[in-house]
Order: sequence, then C-alpha cells, then structure tokens
Amino acid sequence: MSKIESKRSYKISLLVIIAMFTNSNLFSYEEGVARNNDLEIYYRDYGPTEGDPILLVQGIGGQLINWPQHLIEFLIDNNFRPIVFDNRDTGLSSRVESNLFDKENINKTIIRNYIRYYLRLPIKSEYTIDDMATDAISVLDELQIEKSHVLGISMGGMISQIIVSSYPDRAKTFTLIASTASTPSPFNGPTREVRKLFLERTKNIDASIDDRVNRTKKLFKIIGYEGIDLDTDDFYENVKMSVERGGTDDTGFGRQLTAILGSSNRLNKVKSIEAKTFIVHGYEDPLIKVKNAYKAHSLISNSQLKIIPDMRHLIEPPVFDQFKEDLLIHLNSL
Repeated sequence: MSKIESKRSYKISLLVIIAMFTNSNLFSYEEGVARNNDLEIYYRDYGPTEGDPILLVQGIGGQLINWPQHLIEFLIDNNFRPIVFDNRDTGLSSRVESNLFDKENINKTIIRNYIRYYLRLPIKSEYTIDDMATDAISVLDELQIEKSHVLGISMGGMISQIIVSSYPDRAKTFTLIASTASTPSPFNGPTREVRKLFLERTKNIDASIDDRVNRTKKLFKIIGYEGIDLDTDDFYENVKMSVERGGTDDTGFGRQLTAILGSSNRLNKVKSIEAKTFIVHGYEDPLIKVKNAYKAHSLISNSQLKIIPDMRHLIEPPVFDQFKEDLLIHLNSL
C-alpha cells in the first residue's frame, strides 16, 4: 500500500476545526487523488460544490496545508470553492525517482546546475514547469471542474502562467503573486543570501525537526516581513506538521528547484494570456525581484498591478486585510 493510500481512501470527508486568531471555525472538506499518468497528485477540496472554484497553486516546497487558513475561510465566506493540492515531489503527492537527486548526489547536482544557471547554459531537469501545470489540470479534471479562478504564488505563479496560457478555456481569472514570467537569471532571481540557504537545504536533506525549524526561520526572516516573531509554538508546530506529513526525504526540493532553473522562457506564453489578471508583488522581494512584476504587467494586456512597498516575498499580517479586499474585487470583476 502506498503512503497516500495508507492515510486515506480516495475520497475522505473530514471535519476540521481550524483555529484562527481567537476564533474556532468548523467546516468540511474532501481529500482525494488525481492521476497524471503514473503520478498521484493529492488535493483538498474545501467546497461547497456550488461555490465558484478557485485553484490555489503553491510555491517551491509548499504543501497544501501551508495555505493560510484565514484565506481559505475568507474565500468560503465569499461563496468561493478553494481547491488546494500538493505539487509533485511535495506533501502526499508522488515523488519522482532520479539518481541525480538521491541523497548522495543532490548537493553536487544543485551546485552544478547553479553554475550552468550563471553561465546561462541549458539545465536538464527531471520534469518541467509545463509538466507541473498538467498536474494542476488533472486535479480540475478529477473534480470535473471545467473552469476555475487560478491563483499562484512564486513557483506556483510560474505553473499558473502555463495553466492560463496553455489552457485558456479553464481559467476564469488569474492572480499572480511574487512570481516571474522570465527565465530565472542572476539578474532577476534570488539574492546571494537566499541562494545560500537553498544550497544549505540540499546539503542536509535528513535534518532533524529542530534543524528544519531553524532553517525555515532563517529563510522566513529574509523573505518575510521584517520584525515578524517566529519564535512561537505555532511556527514550530507548523514546520513539524509539514515534515511529518511530507516525510523526511527532501530530495524533491532539489528537483523542483532544478525545474525552475531549467525552465524555458515563458514570455510569449505570458503575452498570450487573456484572462483578467491581478499581479501582486512586494517591492522588497529578495527571492524574485520586483522588476519581474512590472515585466509581467507589460506583457499581460488585461492586467492590474499592485506593488506593496514594505512587502518582501510573503503576504503576511500587515497586508492581509487589504490583499483580501483587493482579491475579492478582482475575483468578482467578471
């Protein structure tokens, strides 16, 4: 029995108590698996089935449980049907086997790929961003959803660009957060500090829970809002939950990173996007520079751009409320 099958039947109705700030909220969801050839993509459908579907696409290493629950509740309260899923190589979705990214070779492979990245040489990856977009489409197919709003953040934004450009009939609107339409390069990609943390992650893929918490803190202190307190029980438990759910094998992070580094230029595809698009980016983003947002805005004719002055890569408490208000206006603008 697979890891996924051991944790659920193909569709499980669950009741989940979610604590949000000082309130507790009770709502149901269904979980299941969509198949894309030999891969299983694990998803969660928050319903209600009569709600307006919105597909949320996570960034590198992100699991479906990492979406802020207050965002999920906000969407449900406004008659939307949030659908989240684990990208391949994360969470409960299938892992892609590769000798280049086994525990012995992963760090050497990433270093070699970074060198090719700097020299602007082709990089061979186990799969592409386009392949990951087909995983998302398989989720919509499994749920028999013909058309959905699409929201993607970071790598999820890259995947979402392929969804709305290659499958235009499946997208109602598009929300692009902290992402890029260009092929990543030293000129528009992560700062040296962020790249160093990524490499450290591939050096110690069997890190302990405490090591993973400390590593995640270091990253969030760089890409998150300055001054946010991460020394909390909630932060520790969230990281622990992700590790326990997704397992200790972290080689999938290297494969996803290589898919990004080796991705082909999407400029022409992004230019073809017709869906109404809302682009959100932090002016201080150290992972994907803000000029990427201006570029995407110039390429997508039917787009609105919002640059948030003090925001880095993550949408956090100081801008939550305003973001949700702007998002609701966008989603209801059809």
